[in-house]
Formats: sequence, structure tokens, C-alpha cells
Amino acid sequence: MRSERTLLLFPLLGLCGILQAQSILGRWTTVDDKTGKPRSVVEVTERGGKIYGRIVDLYDKSKLQKLCDLCPDDRNNQPVVGLEIIRDMEQDDDEWEDGTILDPESGKVYDCKLWLEDGTLQVRGYVAFLYRTQTWVRQR
Repeated sequence: MRSERTLLLFPLLGLCGILQAQSILGRWTTVDDKTGKPRSVVEVTERGGKIYGRIVDLYDKSKLQKLCDLCPDDRNNQPVVGLEIIRDMEQDDDEWEDGTILDPESGKVYDCKLWLEDGTLQVRGYVAFLYRTQTWVRQR
């Protein structure tokens, strides 16, 4: 009886690991899609059934005190570190959409879509049919 329980436990533990690996929650290193260099660390969290992302660190330490002076709404003149750049994402199967992403350098807000691909987080900001996709790497 004990060995049967143990045999059942191992597949369940494996399933838990797979489910954890497929979560977008956690800390991600943003990578500039033009230069390929890491730029910031964004912590992706869930609140009220929706996904949000906040900048928690910058790789360029000279910009740690920078304010988002071009940002709209309640984020105007707020520190970039701590700034919520992803808002109101809702899950639709294997993707998250219907939310927005803020570019703190330009102050522009774009519609957003997120999905996992080969262990990376694909982050697409778009207006109509024009889009730009970045690949973010999970922090270990």
C-alpha cells in the first residue's frame, strides 16, 4: 500500500513542476530587442485575477533615480524603479491579453499580449496591426 502511494506521488510532483514552469508569475529580465542587452527586471504578479508587472531593478545603475516624466496618468513623474508597466492582463488559454504595457522611455501606452515560448516570456506591445515583441528571460 505504501509503495502504491509513493508511485502515485511522483507523477503528481512532476505535474506540479510542469505547472510551475508554465506560470508567467515571477521575475523576468527584460532584453532590448534591438541590442540584445538586458535592461531591467520586471516582477510579474497576479492581483484580482489579472496580471501586472512592475520594474524592480535596472541594469544601468545610473538610471536608478530616473523619473518617468513622459508617463501618462498616475505614473507621471513616478520613479521608474517600482513603476507598474503592465496592467490588467487577462488569461485566454495560453496567452494573456486585453491589458496594456507602458514604455517608460517614451511614455507611450500600448495594448499588450503575453505568452510563454520555450521557457521565455514573449511580450508584445501593439497598436492596431503594428507591433513589437520582446523576449524576456526568467530570473533564476
